[in-house]
Amino acid sequence: MANYDVIVIGAGPGGYVAAIRCAQLGLKTACVEGRETLGGTCLNVGCIPSKALLHSSHMLHEAEHNFAKMGLKGKSPSVDWKEMLGYKDSVIEQNTKGIEFLFKKNKIDWLQGWGSIPEAGKVKVGAEVHEAKNIIIASGSEPSSLPGVEIDEKVVVTSTGALELGKIPKKMVVIGAGVIGLELGSVYSRLGAEVTVVEFLDAVTPGMDAEVQKTVQRMLKKQGMKFVMGAAVQKVEATKTKAKVHYTLRKNDKEGMLEADTVLVATGRKPFTDGLGLAELGVEMTERGQIKTNAQWQTNIPGIYAIGDAIEGPMLAHKAEDEGMAAAAQIAGKHGHVNYNVIPGVIYTHPEVSSVGETEETLKEQGRAYKVGKFSFMGNGRAKAVFAGEGFVKLIADKETDRILGAHIIGPAAGDLIHEICVGMEFGASAEDIALTCHAHPTFSEAVREAALACGDGAIHA
Repeated sequence: MANYDVIVIGAGPGGYVAAIRCAQLGLKTACVEGRETLGGTCLNVGCIPSKALLHSSHMLHEAEHNFAKMGLKGKSPSVDWKEMLGYKDSVIEQNTKGIEFLFKKNKIDWLQGWGSIPEAGKVKVGAEVHEAKNIIIASGSEPSSLPGVEIDEKVVVTSTGALELGKIPKKMVVIGAGVIGLELGSVYSRLGAEVTVVEFLDAVTPGMDAEVQKTVQRMLKKQGMKFVMGAAVQKVEATKTKAKVHYTLRKNDKEGMLEADTVLVATGRKPFTDGLGLAELGVEMTERGQIKTNAQWQTNIPGIYAIGDAIEGPMLAHKAEDEGMAAAAQIAGKHGHVNYNVIPGVIYTHPEVSSVGETEETLKEQGRAYKVGKFSFMGNGRAKAVFAGEGFVKLIADKETDRILGAHIIGPAAGDLIHEICVGMEFGASAEDIALTCHAHPTFSEAVREAALACGDGAIHA
C-alpha cells in the first residue's frame, strides 16, 4: 500500500492532464487506468484515431477530385484498408506512448487496473488498497444506445467498432447526426460507402447555430451523404453480415426501413462510473448519472473531486483538460478556473465546422440585442487557391458595446481559426479589436478579420 497526495482515477484527457498538473504543483501523484494503454477513449478509440482516418480519407478525396485540376496527372490511388488501419494504429501508439513518457518524466505512478473507492481517502486497484489525501474521478464516458438496438461491434457498432471494421461497407446507416455520426459517416462516404444518416431531430449538430446546421447538411449532401431527418429509430435487426434499421417519421408516423452492411450508433455518450462504488459512498448524482460537483469540482464527499465526462457539461476532451488543471490547482491550494462560456466545439468533417459562445438563437431567447458580421470564404484568396471556398465566418457581437459574444465558422482550418475568437473573448475584445488587428496575407485567418469588419463599416472583399 502506498500513500499519495492525489490519486486520479482514469487516464483520459481529463485524468492524465490532472495527474501531470498535480505532479508539477509538487503533489505525490498516482493515476489508475484499466486499459493497457494510457489516453482513455480520446487517444485509443476516439478523437485521435478518427482524425487519422479523416485525414487519410480526405487525401483520397483530394487525389480523386482536385489533383488533376492542379496539373497532378495519374491514376487515383486505391485504398488498402488494412494499411490505412495500420497507419491509424501507429498514430494511436505514438500518442499513448507519449503520455507514458510524460508520466515517467513527472514521476507519476501508473496503477494498472480498474479502480474503486471503498471509502474516502482510499482507492482499491486489484487486491491493493492505496491511501490518498485527495481523489479525482476522471472516469470518462461510454457510448449510449437506444432501446431495440443491440450492439455487437461487428455489424451494429459504436464509434469504437467503426474505427476497426473488417472491411469498408458498401452501405452504412448512421443513427445520430451529431459530431461523431457526421465525422465517421464522412470518412466512409469518402471511402466509397453509401452513407445514410438517420436523425431524431429536424436539424443536424444539435445546439449549433441554425444557419451552420443547414449549411453543413447541404455540404455533406453535396458530397454524397443522405439524410432522413425527424425519424425515430424503432429497432435494428441484425444478422452476421447485414442489418435492417426500422424507423418512424415523427411528423406523420410513416414507417421506413433501411438496409446496411454496417450500422453506426452515434446517439451520444453517457458517464462511465460503473464499479467505482459511488452509491455505497453516498456520492450525489444527477438524474442522468453524472457526478454532482460544486464550483471547485468537489463532490459532497470531502477529498473526492470529479471532472470531465463524468460530470455535467459538454463531453469534450478539452473541457475535461481544463477541469483537470483547475481541480489540481484547487487541491494544491491555488485558484482553479474554467470559463464555461468560452469552450469551442469543432466538427472535423471537410470543410471543418467550429463554434464558440452564443448563437443567434440563444441571444434571441435572452432578448439581447446583437449584430452579425459575416464573410464568405469565396472572398478569401488562399481558400480559393486550395479549392476550399465553401463556407463562411460568422461573428456575433453585442449591438451596443460591440463586445464579441460568439463565432461560427465553416471552412478550411475552422477548428484552428476559432481560437483567435476564443482568446479575444477571454480578453473581452470587441469586433473592432479583431478588425483593427493586422492579419497576414494570404491566410485563411483574413476571413475572420473580414467578418469582424462586417460588424462595423463593412468587409473589404465582399
